[in-house]
Amino acid sequence: QSQLVESGGGLVQPEGSLRLSCVVSGFTLDYNAIGWFRQAPGKEREGVLCISSSGGSTYYADSVKGRFTISRDNAKKTVYLQMNSLKPEDTAVYYCAARAYYCSGYVSQFRAWGQGTQVTVSS
Repeated sequence: QSQLVESGGGLVQPEGSLRLSCVVSGFTLDYNAIGWFRQAPGKEREGVLCISSSGGSTYYADSVKGRFTISRDNAKKTVYLQMNSLKPEDTAVYYCAARAYYCSGYVSQFRAWGQGTQVTVSS
């Protein structure tokens, strides 16, 4: 059974940094793209950033370009989301999700999801 577990969220001040981790089990990370999505209260879940099975990254949220990066360590079965220069508008529950090989910004195209981790940016 495919499982994804996010961690690393928390409360951070504006301009601070966090690194989220997504640990997968039940499937081979090497053949999968992992997307990070976020959902703020009262808003739809949106794609943020994705890394393909070959390591290429795709941004789906223009607001995070230059601040967020994504990386993967297949040996550790982990994908990371490095978030720098955080802003209050980044406050949301962050989810990682898996699909085969290629990235997508569409929620419906990911077959397995984590439970989410809360990120709150506030002074």
